[in-house]
Amino acid sequence: MRIIPAMDIIGGKCVRLTRGDFSSKKEYRGDPVDTAKMFEDAGLEYLHFVDLDGAREGRVVNYRVLEKIAVTTSLIIDFGGGIRTDDDVRIAFECGASQVNCGSLAVLNREMFLEWLKKHGTERIILSADTRNRKVCVEGWTSEKDEDIIDFISRYSLEGVSYVVCTDIERDGMLEGPAIELYKDILSKCKINLIASGGIRSVNDLYRLSETGCEGAILGKAIYEGYIQLKDLAELC
Repeated sequence: MRIIPAMDIIGGKCVRLTRGDFSSKKEYRGDPVDTAKMFEDAGLEYLHFVDLDGAREGRVVNYRVLEKIAVTTSLIIDFGGGIRTDDDVRIAFECGASQVNCGSLAVLNREMFLEWLKKHGTERIILSADTRNRKVCVEGWTSEKDEDIIDFISRYSLEGVSYVVCTDIERDGMLEGPAIELYKDILSKCKINLIASGGIRSVNDLYRLSETGCEGAILGKAIYEGYIQLKDLAELC
């Protein structure tokens, strides 16, 4: 299972939110590039980069930070936040992202998402399936749709989606463990590479996700607040 540290950016700085609430913002460290180098030096290979300003404004904002990290490190970066137009996708790829996460747009403009999937390939376009109470959430998690998350993922898996990041919003930033049962249900019904996100607190949580069948696991606060040490992640990798 791939271990993927998360980097959420507001105003060019690393932050973490709790359950996606911007008022809960907590800033960590100084330079995101230095943080990315720290991950790389520890032996990690991947980075989940979230442009929170972009998610809030509906356009890519922190692409220069992405570009600096891509130029300075060899990390394989997936980028999300504010992806709404062809230009947003182009900017993300040109600035060094290997994959792009699409969440709100996949819900609000299915035709465009499928066009991107066909144009850029299933290896480069990730479906972000964000959920609260097993319902699909969009617009920076501020809006809940009356659509079951498993049905949503299943329909896209039939359209060829290969990679799905599923974040349980109620667990995000809470350090109370991942949504194991939800991920089991998804994998029992959908043939996808599932990347778990939200709630991870310990190395044992990572083992549980691996046993569940997840292809990857995204973790942030557990690293930034010292619940999981980078050396332990390096050993797992």
